[in-house]
Amino acid sequence: MKLKLIRSIAVLSTMLFAASAIAASADEIDAAVNKALVTFQEDINGAEVFLSQSAGYLVFPRVIKVGVGIGGETGEGALRVGDTTVDYYRTTGGSFGFQLGAQAKSIVVAFMTKESLDKFRNSSGWKVGIDGSVALVDIGAGKTIDTKNIKDPVVGFVFGSKGLMYNLTLEGSKFTKLDKS
Repeated sequence: MKLKLIRSIAVLSTMLFAASAIAASADEIDAAVNKALVTFQEDINGAEVFLSQSAGYLVFPRVIKVGVGIGGETGEGALRVGDTTVDYYRTTGGSFGFQLGAQAKSIVVAFMTKESLDKFRNSSGWKVGIDGSVALVDIGAGKTIDTKNIKDPVVGFVFGSKGLMYNLTLEGSKFTKLDKS
């Protein structure tokens, strides 16, 4: 049992290290963010209006999650205010428990108030559930955002999931600012 756990940790560490070692340039991140936003707006009715009402939004076009008992995830993205990228971030997270598989997903975190955006931008590293909570929106079968019912200051969307893994949450995810200058 102990040997299996050690092997799982080694495989997971290698996979996540390989994914994070290939750091993208600012231009590559911006291009991927643009593509993710197009997909988000095409797939979800009301997404464009919702994003325009936010004070800013953080987009991770591709977050890779791998888990075999112990899981980890990582991805790079950009914070946009208006339609302009103002900073770049990496998301990382870990989990322990029943999980097996790998998954790629896209994440959009919208800051609906200037206060929530300022708190995020002024932090040295922001961890979901500790530094702030993110209301995860379940789009459902209609794939429509009802902007009248969203009252939370920070709202998250997970979409475009590819792969097989059960664990749809942002809890424990950490967002760390990157230097891409």
